[in-house]
Amino acid sequence: VDVVESGGGLVQPGGSLKLSCTASTFSLDNYAMGWFRQAPGKEREGIGCITANEKTYYADFVKGRFTVSRDRAKNMVYLQVNSLQPEDTAVYYCIGDPGCEYGVGFDPDLYGMDEWGKGTLVTVSS
Repeated sequence: VDVVESGGGLVQPGGSLKLSCTASTFSLDNYAMGWFRQAPGKEREGIGCITANEKTYYADFVKGRFTVSRDRAKNMVYLQVNSLQPEDTAVYYCIGDPGCEYGVGFDPDLYGMDEWGKGTLVTVSS
């Protein structure tokens, strides 16, 4: 595991967060990256991904609330999450996502259990 997620926290319903993903030992520039989440008691699900050329794809449930972006100068990939609801409570993960380059990204079934980082916890509660 070579990426680290951050930026999670406790937020009220309707609030927003910007989650970050970075790597300390290599550049993210040439990699497609995906964002995923796992809610308590549920399977991990894909959210969206960004190609090396910054084309983005999203899962249907996102409905415009989430945005994936990257900042090459900072070696960061972001997930902006808006209009958060309690059902968005989950651990959020980023990971290299080569399938994204072909429009078939953010498939959690392609990864082994030991490939995931620690993620960052987002809790939506009043």
